[in-house]
Amino acid sequence: MKRWLRRRVDAAYERLLSREVSGAPTHVAVIQDGNRRYARSQGDDAPEGHRAGAETTERVLEWCQDIGVEELTLYTFSTENFERPAAENEALFDLLCEKLREFAEADRVHENEVCIRAIGETEMLPDRVRDAVDYAERRTRDYDAFVLNIALAYGGRSRLLNATRGVADCVAADELAPDEIGVEDIERRLYDQPVRDVDLIIRPGGEERTSNFLPWHANGNEAAVFFCTPYWPEFSKADFLRGIRTYEHRAESWRRTRARRALALLGAVSEPELAEARSIVDRFRDSLPSSERPDAETLEAGDSNGRAAD
Repeated sequence: MKRWLRRRVDAAYERLLSREVSGAPTHVAVIQDGNRRYARSQGDDAPEGHRAGAETTERVLEWCQDIGVEELTLYTFSTENFERPAAENEALFDLLCEKLREFAEADRVHENEVCIRAIGETEMLPDRVRDAVDYAERRTRDYDAFVLNIALAYGGRSRLLNATRGVADCVAADELAPDEIGVEDIERRLYDQPVRDVDLIIRPGGEERTSNFLPWHANGNEAAVFFCTPYWPEFSKADFLRGIRTYEHRAESWRRTRARRALALLGAVSEPELAEARSIVDRFRDSLPSSERPDAETLEAGDSNGRAAD
């Protein structure tokens, strides 16, 4: 009876969260943490935990597509994971090969036009894993409705280091002037194909750190972060929706802050800056509490002050 009641409560909570979610982040990144600890809690070995986690991964992919997420990145195997016991890693590599090929053949992947890509130092992986990666990428390379990035042999710091070295080589070869280095010069050297800025990082398993995951695309975009306690195999749709709600609250807070800053600047900036500030206020006015929303006279006063300052 208690289990039945718990299922009813969980279902009701999920419906409530679904009603509260009104938008979706474009790019969600997930640190799939807790597979091994879940296995130990069940009296199993690590491979059973990884296989249970793979089932959660498939569900999350569906949930993302259901609410309109366009890109999902999964932190699947880090460069530090090579230090784990060889037998454990070999079992995980076998599972990766199985799932990559399974995904590449799945009807839902082709019906939803999912593009599968691997990011990371994939040359460090065993040949059979690289072959499975190549197969999945070839089978889905023409799709662009949804992007699934699988971070394998991945380390965010090492990717940034390699990109920086590439820019330095171009400068040394007189192909790029130091004062001409821009964001795009770093970004196109990070990965073979463009990766969107990250809007939300989700980490289950109880740890509250982002573990060097997509630092350029997440930290630079001030991504929202959602930490939760369930191990990855136990991660539920309610947990997922709570993460989306965290993103929405973070986005709303960001819009409100932008509007307040722009409003404060109206009376103290020059004419070119004034136009930008008024544009921001106009865009995000509704994000402010009603008591803080400026009326037309306030904006005009700011305009006059701006001209006077010139």
